[in-house]
Amino acid sequence: MTDLVTYRYEEPVASITMDDGKVNALSVDMLGALGAAFDRAEADDAAVVLAGRDGTFSAGFDLKVLTAFGPEAPRMMRAGFELALRMLSFPRPIVVACTGHAFAMGSFLLLSGDYRIGVQGAEHKIAANEVKIGLTMPHSALVILGQRLNRSYHDRVVNLSETFAPDTAVAAGFLDALVPADELLAAATHKAAELRELDMRAFAETKLRNRAATLDALRLAIETDDAEFKALL
Repeated sequence: MTDLVTYRYEEPVASITMDDGKVNALSVDMLGALGAAFDRAEADDAAVVLAGRDGTFSAGFDLKVLTAFGPEAPRMMRAGFELALRMLSFPRPIVVACTGHAFAMGSFLLLSGDYRIGVQGAEHKIAANEVKIGLTMPHSALVILGQRLNRSYHDRVVNLSETFAPDTAVAAGFLDALVPADELLAAATHKAAELRELDMRAFAETKLRNRAATLDALRLAIETDDAEFKALL
């Protein structure tokens, strides 16, 4: 791995941790390192715990790159949503430990885990805040948000850029459970190990069958976003 992402495997769980020393911006380099980490986890036949640094899960795409409209911008956006696609179809369970703020693409990766755990009582903010920062929501993001958010919160998240603390993010559908801060990583690891005890053939096949429509829609959305973004360059 690189300094951006660390990988640790203790059978049956692989821990993948993002830490750029700042806000865990999903740059091309960060996304490449995450892809390599998932390659290792798949080779190790491991369940995965995906986490960020303390206080930050990920603030999303590198905005300087995204808004510069250079050739790296569509490559970064495509890589981000392709990682989400991979997570949604990954053959082993993925538990996301939401260690802090999760914005935009960071929240989409959060939603791409099979089970999401946050910090009880924390002031972390979780939001799909594209509209708030002046960006039209990508088609790929709409697919991910649509398949995981609770219906009554959907438009508040998508159209209104509503921000959630962990305690309210469970109701919205961003998170599945909350634990005290000092128990987060242990709880995520325990949950990943527990899920790894499922029949993995049945798990992988059911995951793909259950999400078939979402995965097809996401593949199409990635191509649409890519073409639209490149047309702006």
